[in-house]
Amino acid sequence: MNIGEIARRAGVSRSTVSYVLSGKRAVSEPTRQRIQAVIDELDYRPNANARALKEGRTRTLGLVIPPASQRLTDMQLGFVASVVEAAARADLDVLLSPSGGDHDRSFERIVTGRRVDGVILMEIRLEDDRVTRLRQSRLPFVTIGRTAEPTGTSWVDVDYEGLIARCVHHLADLGHRHVALVNRSAELVAAGYGPGHRALAGFSHAVAERGLTGVDLCCGDDAPAGEAAMSRLLTTRPEVTAVATINEAALPGVQRALAAEGRLVPRDFSVVGVAAAHWAEDFRPPLSAADVPTLEMGAEAVALLLERIAAPTAAPRHHLYQPPISLRASTAPPPPPDPHPHPHPHPRPQR
Repeated sequence: MNIGEIARRAGVSRSTVSYVLSGKRAVSEPTRQRIQAVIDELDYRPNANARALKEGRTRTLGLVIPPASQRLTDMQLGFVASVVEAAARADLDVLLSPSGGDHDRSFERIVTGRRVDGVILMEIRLEDDRVTRLRQSRLPFVTIGRTAEPTGTSWVDVDYEGLIARCVHHLADLGHRHVALVNRSAELVAAGYGPGHRALAGFSHAVAERGLTGVDLCCGDDAPAGEAAMSRLLTTRPEVTAVATINEAALPGVQRALAAEGRLVPRDFSVVGVAAAHWAEDFRPPLSAADVPTLEMGAEAVALLLERIAAPTAAPRHHLYQPPISLRASTAPPPPPDPHPHPHPHPRPQR
């Protein structure tokens, strides 16, 4: 079945049918209804490639993700899933393309190959060559995260600086005086990864404002790295009574290290952070945290990109998410100081 047969049955020209399908030109309501009735009767579905050719569009969005050699975190997978779902609701496909490492050619094909109508770029660095390249290409794009100077781009991001500062203020209000930040990996921070730098800035400012003693440590994105980092912290800085973190993948390891040292949460040690809700709820006890709305952010990134595609010269928009800290059960006042400190305390028995 094709447009010619629809036109014959509806008693109109092929171009009139085309106008109804594409919406490019107004058609009288009676004529549109007559054509639509034939389309419904025949269960006609326009060929996607032919429609794209007519529109000058591919009806495909590019999503640039970290390389497969770096196992995606749960939050990153959440962004991927939410983008794909939001694109499907708009009857669009998503082309995944890795970036970083040995994948420069893959990214360049996305930019120059006319394979997508626009790009969503993840894992943004403060100085990001990929953003510069996309600006030069004039291909519509949106970033999940933002550069140091994001003026002129459309983006969605989490306010890691403000949220980690609020976590520190929450701990200070409870009476904690010695706190730590468990950040993302040293490699990411060294590469200028935005959330890592902004979290550290928020932590440092809040610690200084409240007159606390603060220590920051980098940690790989997995449970073993979290356990190792937390064990080192407990050994080298025994005075620390609470941590704030943006490294949700390390949380199971943080929990194991605390249990191995006999530290009960929150009686002996408090933990707070920025994480997806299910990570917070899986922590034991449930984690007080600012819950990152990955589904909402991915959908918003798609909506902003569709705006850029439809109106490339319109003013770019952005959305900085500042979710409240959901107070669950992982934070409490610090334990009273031990009147008889022992240089090598034995693990406390679990209750």
